[in-house]
Amino acid sequence: MAILEILEYPDPRLREVARPVGEVTEEIRSLVESMAETMYDAPGVGLAATQVGISQRIFIIDIAGEDEPSDLKVFINPELFDADGVQVYKEGCLSFPGATEDIKRAERIKVRALDLQGTAFEFEADGLMAVALQHENDHLNGILMIDKLNAFQRRKMGRKLAKARSEDATTS
Repeated sequence: MAILEILEYPDPRLREVARPVGEVTEEIRSLVESMAETMYDAPGVGLAATQVGISQRIFIIDIAGEDEPSDLKVFINPELFDADGVQVYKEGCLSFPGATEDIKRAERIKVRALDLQGTAFEFEADGLMAVALQHENDHLNGILMIDKLNAFQRRKMGRKLAKARSEDATTS
């Protein structure tokens, strides 16, 4: 497959609301393979199709640790429901390289989606998986982690992004 370009904030394409997938085809499966290769190369724990410039309701997540076998989960046309509790988690994002912030999200969440065969399933998650589900689903709706921050946190994140880009430019 191929490593795809990950869009970085403030690319306006990150604000697009993704369209539903009509049918899970070989083209969709190939896209998911490329997304997985891109996510692992970055490295990250999740990636939404909108982050690679594809306006389709697809995201992938793999929260397995470095010393654990891969546990890639694919969500096509996801719908989150039954959010419960509150947790704060230090989140990062491949579209915000070098920046992390504490984000408040639901502690537990359920999702309904299609898998790579086009079969509907439901999945319940808590902890990091619940955070990742909500984070990636936000991407499909054009919502970014910076939108979850207050003005002070947004300015701080802007400085972190500028510093990371400056460091990246000097090492390239």
